[in-house]
Amino acid sequence: MNTRIELSEVGASAFEKLLGHNSAILENWNQLEVALFESSGLESELLEQVRRTLAYGNACEYCMAKAGPPSFDARDQRISLATAFAELFALDHKSIVAAHFSALKEVFDTREISALCAFISFLTASQRFGRVMNLTSDLQKVTPQV
Repeated sequence: MNTRIELSEVGASAFEKLLGHNSAILENWNQLEVALFESSGLESELLEQVRRTLAYGNACEYCMAKAGPPSFDARDQRISLATAFAELFALDHKSIVAAHFSALKEVFDTREISALCAFISFLTASQRFGRVMNLTSDLQKVTPQV
């Protein structure tokens, strides 16, 4: 399949090449992504499992192909709760109520909840962009320009 618009010459991945038509947006998007992954205070495994959960909830084929479905020990309460919240966010964000935040507060502090919600929101935007632009699993193999 083809993407909805042609890939630009700017960017290291097919996703970035779609954003690369607007270099300032691409640069700032990447900076926010780095901040969310590296400065959120949340464990990298938790973030990866949330990313995978959202990929399937947002039906982003490109993102699903990156590492497959979520795979974690369900006894890990933080990951279990974060992925359940992410799935609800992806499927029906309007149904999120105070009780969901009460559950999050049992294992996350306020800073972590804020970071988790920002991370989920950002990834949802990224994955829905990918889905709308028709990023498919075969485009995971697009190599950077040299």
